[in-house]
Formats: sequence, C-alpha cells, structure tokens
Amino acid sequence: MSSIRLFILDTFARNGEMHGHRVRLQAEREHLHLWTDVSVGSLYQAIKRLLAEGLLEAVRTEKEGNLPERQVYGITGEGQLRLKELQSESLRHIWMKPDPFDLALTRLDPEKLDELHTVIASRLDELASMLSDTEALNANAIDGGYLTVSEALAVSHSAHRLRAEIAWLQEVLDAVPEIVTDERTRQPDTL
Repeated sequence: MSSIRLFILDTFARNGEMHGHRVRLQAEREHLHLWTDVSVGSLYQAIKRLLAEGLLEAVRTEKEGNLPERQVYGITGEGQLRLKELQSESLRHIWMKPDPFDLALTRLDPEKLDELHTVIASRLDELASMLSDTEALNANAIDGGYLTVSEALAVSHSAHRLRAEIAWLQEVLDAVPEIVTDERTRQPDTL
C-alpha cells in the first residue's frame, strides 16, 4: 500500500493540473506528516515515478514572475483508474506492521534479564511522551478548524494507536517478573 501515491494522484484528480510545488504546499496545508507516512520531502521523487509509470503526464511549463520555470503535470486516465484502486484497497486493507520489539521480547539476552524492567519502563515513558506530543499537535490541527470531519478522525487515529500500545506495554511491564523467571528456567530448544 502506498500512501504517497494515493495522496498525489488524489491531489491531481481533485485540483487539476499543477506543478510539484503546489502538491508539496497541499501536503503541508493538510499536515500530512501528523497522520500519514507521507514524507513531504519525497513528493518530487514520487511524482517522477508516477510520470514514468504513465499515471501522471507533463502538460506544460509555467513561469511566474521571477520564479524559475516549473513543469505542470496532470493525471492520466490510467492514473484515474489506479487512484480508484488505491482508494478501495486502502479502505479495505488492514495495515498493521509487525514490531521488532515482539521478536526481541521472545529472544532476550540472558545476561541482561535484570535490565528488562528498566528497558520496558523507559519504552513506556517514551510512548507516553509521544502520546502527549501527538495529542498536542492533533489538538492544534483539529482546533484550527480547517480539517474536514474525516481528516480530524484520521489525525486522531495515531493517538488512539499510541494509547493501545501503552496499555499493552503496561501489561508487558507488569509481567516482567514472570518473564524473567520463565527465561531463567527455560530449557534450550533442540531441533
């Protein structure tokens, strides 16, 4: 699934022909960095890839005042079709990436078991800090009054996910004594 492709194609479909800088301004105006995995800095490269795939096309070159010439792009018919596919796939596909933490938790270093509580408590503190920062940024974006209802809900999604992660990690922290006992008494696996 590619959020950046969905964003770019949708931006062209909604707004018509434009240059890459306008796409970047749209991403900044929507505060995409708060609620998506779209990096504003990677938009230009993604536009080039979409051009190479025939989903966007160069339409003309524009020059405004003293600004440098800018290439104006438009979405192609094939791009419109791919956009509809991306919209449908993105709404239907559940995207939950595995966290390397889970594997590390099952492969603990026997020499560092006494540090496990401190490591997990530190991770919990970091997540709580991330949640606080996220809630503050989200409140500013939502209270700004320029987000649609669906954008406001999308912005709040990251805070909900962080709260769920914090609740689960608290369970892990509470289970540290059992984890350490289990690890110390576990027999080595034999194949």
